[in-house]
Amino acid sequence: MSVNAIRLSRSGKYRSPVMPGPTVLTPTRAVEIRNALNPESRFSAPFRPMGANSSATECTSSSVGTVVDTSLLKQIKHVDPDRRTTTVQPGVRIGDLVSELAEYGLELGGGHDLMSRTVGGAVSGGCIGPSFGDDGAFLASQVESIKLVTPDGKPIEIRSDQQNLMHAFRLSFGMLGIIYEIKLKVRPIRTFAVTHRRCSFDQFGAVAEKVANADVGLKFYLLPFRDRVYLDIRRHSPGATGTHRIPWKVKDWGESTVLPNVFKSINRIVPMTGVRYRLIDEISQMTQGIVNNRLVNTGSNSTALMSSAKSDDAAKKLNYCTWFFPAADFAIVVQAYRDFCLRVQDASRFRCDMPTVGFRIGRDSSALLSPSFDEPMIALRAISTQSKGWEDFAIDFGDFARHWGGTPLFNQTQEVPADYPSQVFGSRINLFRKIRRQFDPENRMMNPFLSQYFL
Repeated sequence: MSVNAIRLSRSGKYRSPVMPGPTVLTPTRAVEIRNALNPESRFSAPFRPMGANSSATECTSSSVGTVVDTSLLKQIKHVDPDRRTTTVQPGVRIGDLVSELAEYGLELGGGHDLMSRTVGGAVSGGCIGPSFGDDGAFLASQVESIKLVTPDGKPIEIRSDQQNLMHAFRLSFGMLGIIYEIKLKVRPIRTFAVTHRRCSFDQFGAVAEKVANADVGLKFYLLPFRDRVYLDIRRHSPGATGTHRIPWKVKDWGESTVLPNVFKSINRIVPMTGVRYRLIDEISQMTQGIVNNRLVNTGSNSTALMSSAKSDDAAKKLNYCTWFFPAADFAIVVQAYRDFCLRVQDASRFRCDMPTVGFRIGRDSSALLSPSFDEPMIALRAISTQSKGWEDFAIDFGDFARHWGGTPLFNQTQEVPADYPSQVFGSRINLFRKIRRQFDPENRMMNPFLSQYFL
């Protein structure tokens, strides 16, 4: 997302003509953040922190004020194998941290599927993946302590024993200050076995509730126009061997690099809609069959990772929108989603060319704004390489999601009406607002996008 444009859609997002844009500060030391946020500094509010800039919404954007780009604060400061912690700066890419931890026989817990994101963005903006067991659903649940600069320029540290504050700071979307150091819990590498299944939507619906509530890591791919679901089911398996990284890198390359680039080319050179989408679906089906069923059958959080290279940041190349649905209802929701996709194409001629990706998200009450605070959820991430027609699709997807009790994640969910979060987060969002006002009474960290939900 651009750091320049703030726009208003039917959801209540603020839109205005493109403006010259904010000042962009790229600090290399924590003191530069402190000096910038000092009320006497030359930098103006609002202040918005930015990491990999992979947000699907205008969470990190501002048309005025100051964007604080933390990408150069990328030092892995310490790995403590005995206490099973690591201390990092916020600009460290998750994939780079995973590789470093593997040298010590350690790995991250919690969900983290997009490895090109920064650690700071992942713990304050939400990062998900197929976590299971005693993992927290979100990487933010692994935070032991945070050092940050408050909106008035004061450095503070929040520790895990300050439970109420820590619950507010996890998944706080940069509204409570700018992080400059994070301590995370880590663990010895655990291996898991991977089972792959292919089924129809009806077959998936018949077992969806059982699978969604089981103690497994679940990732799946929906091809609604082929009535196909490809399941990736992960179970702890201490005796599993052969957890090599190369098969997972080939899988990642096929899903996050080959498919988007091929589909972009097909969309340019094949003018006939019917022929173009038949070809896209054939390639999707073939790719899912190859990269899942024939490549990987064991793994760990240290091997099953996506690329961390900036040039391979899939979130920057693709349009995506994520909603969370109660796992208990998902048997009905997944079939309704197939019908929704078919209806939208019939009405608008637009459809997502990439498979919709889904994750089982375990119950995680470690953050006030956790979408799975009360119960396990299933996340659906609609993805497309096409920008024409995407905004209208995102509006329709939002209508669909709200009808089925969907919960948003503010950096990944587009088209959320201003009054809707209060319905799904209830008293928790009120408590967060109260804490936010205490830390930022002058609203120095608020841009128009966040203001519609949190003022």
